[in-house]
Amino acid sequence: MTQIISLFAVFLTIFLFGMTVMRLGLNTASQQKLKVLLLRYTNKTWKSFLLGTLITAVVQSSSAVMVIVIGLVAAGLMNFRQSIGIILGANIGTTVSTEIITLEIDQLILPFLFLGFIMILFSKKWSFCCGSALFGLGCMFVAMNGFEALAGPITQLTWVQHFLQLTNEHILYGLGLGTTMTAVIQSSTATTAIIMSLMHENILSLTSGIAIMLGANVGTCVTAMIASIGTTREAKLVAFAHIWINIIGVFLFLPFLKLFSEFVILLTHLPDVQIAHASVLFNVISSLLLLPCAGLLAAIITKLHGERVVKL
Repeated sequence: MTQIISLFAVFLTIFLFGMTVMRLGLNTASQQKLKVLLLRYTNKTWKSFLLGTLITAVVQSSSAVMVIVIGLVAAGLMNFRQSIGIILGANIGTTVSTEIITLEIDQLILPFLFLGFIMILFSKKWSFCCGSALFGLGCMFVAMNGFEALAGPITQLTWVQHFLQLTNEHILYGLGLGTTMTAVIQSSTATTAIIMSLMHENILSLTSGIAIMLGANVGTCVTAMIASIGTTREAKLVAFAHIWINIIGVFLFLPFLKLFSEFVILLTHLPDVQIAHASVLFNVISSLLLLPCAGLLAAIITKLHGERVVKL
């Protein structure tokens, strides 16, 4: 048991390290333009929505985008209402990662790692950025293979079997598991990747896998809350908006979870790809439903938390 948990921790570390390295390269390539774009194209909600989607798809971290937005709002360069569209777009953009790791490119892992490492050594900015992206992506695929290899041994543990059975029978357990895991490891993508490996081995039902994925969307809000500590009133409202938007999206889907699962099955027969597609569909549908209500959301959140956030 100790060996299995140790190996799981190692592969999780490799996955998070790979994501960090990949994001470092992507951020380095675009960090000078990020704030300029956010400030220039957020005068309309639909513009900030599209921009949030694009930027998050590029930097592969909704948390990083949220931290930047909170910083801009805290500095008075952007107002709270402008951030709503970015939050909704960021939820869509971050799903690109899960689609990427479903690709069958095992034969390219070593070339990615080797070429990426060599390119990082060069002083040229473009070489460092491309090398970091390739090396990070290679690490993520190494970790995914490790998760899949460990899925069988992990589920042989009695307490794990019991918990997974509860998760398969009660979707709220899955929701809680996804929220807790993501709050601890600070990466909804990593949580989804772990669930995808279990799905690949047919250990989890699709409904429970989707429930855990939904929980991961709530757990990822912890980063924004941490980033808002000690900032202005409006910056704290951004963090609260991130939480409420994700919670509302989850509760909109919960009553239709079985129907949603049946629809996802029609898209592909591969269990891990089903989770990736479900993540994209959930975030796209919930964000598009909430987009026309951006102004109302801003007003409600301000009324709920406007006076109390000052004390946080």
